[in-house]
Amino acid sequence: MKQYGLIGFPLSHSFSKKYFTQKFEDENIKDAVYDLYTLEHIKDLQDLLDAHPNLCGLNVTVPHKKNVLKYLDWVEHDARNAGAVNCIRITKESPVLAAFNGEVGVEGHDFRLEGFNTDLYGFEMSLRPLLKEQHTDALILGDGGAAQAVKCVLQNLDIAYKIVTRKAIPDNLTFDELKPHHIKNHKLIINTTPLGTAPKVDECPPIPYQAITDEHLLYDLVYNPPETLFLKKGAERGATPKNGYEMLVLQAEKSWEIWNSKEKHP
Repeated sequence: MKQYGLIGFPLSHSFSKKYFTQKFEDENIKDAVYDLYTLEHIKDLQDLLDAHPNLCGLNVTVPHKKNVLKYLDWVEHDARNAGAVNCIRITKESPVLAAFNGEVGVEGHDFRLEGFNTDLYGFEMSLRPLLKEQHTDALILGDGGAAQAVKCVLQNLDIAYKIVTRKAIPDNLTFDELKPHHIKNHKLIINTTPLGTAPKVDECPPIPYQAITDEHLLYDLVYNPPETLFLKKGAERGATPKNGYEMLVLQAEKSWEIWNSKEKHP
């Protein structure tokens, strides 16, 4: 039985487990199972892999997307640029064979760990169809782990961006400093904060919503509820709203593709 799963802490709920369990059932995949692996400290990853020798792939969530990098043998280019990994492919490999092939990995294990960031793919593929000629400048609300993939994708798409944070950080705007002209000059606004996530559906990022127009595209990484207050306020002003559900589906499918790929990386 091939094992897949999600590591993070805490793991109170999981889109991934529900999604893959349903996927395996719908596609009659009988030789695979997806589980949750609560991992408080990333240093315990080795023990987890030793205890589950049939693991073929892992998704990674908070707080380990960044600190997992040093435990990997190879990291894909965009994931390294983003400084975050949310997908690990696990392949069995003899360290003797790896040395013979000239590969230098992480010492102490007999498997190869390859890191990817499928959030990049999910965000880009869900954003691209919505982009119009006026979406040349973006505001990124929040600068936590979720914002790293967003920044990397916008760079790849040559979309300039300004980051808005609660606390003053050099080169960032604070929410208190955000004025209507900032909204007017940035027709793409992306919420990477958890504000508005159920059950706190009456919360939203504190921006001047009155400046939003029908030329704006509002993208919320939050998917529960499907229409956050952030999106609702934008839609009321004529903006195009987009939640994060499709991004999650796309990143999950990309993870599955990576785990089942035969491609060898240098």
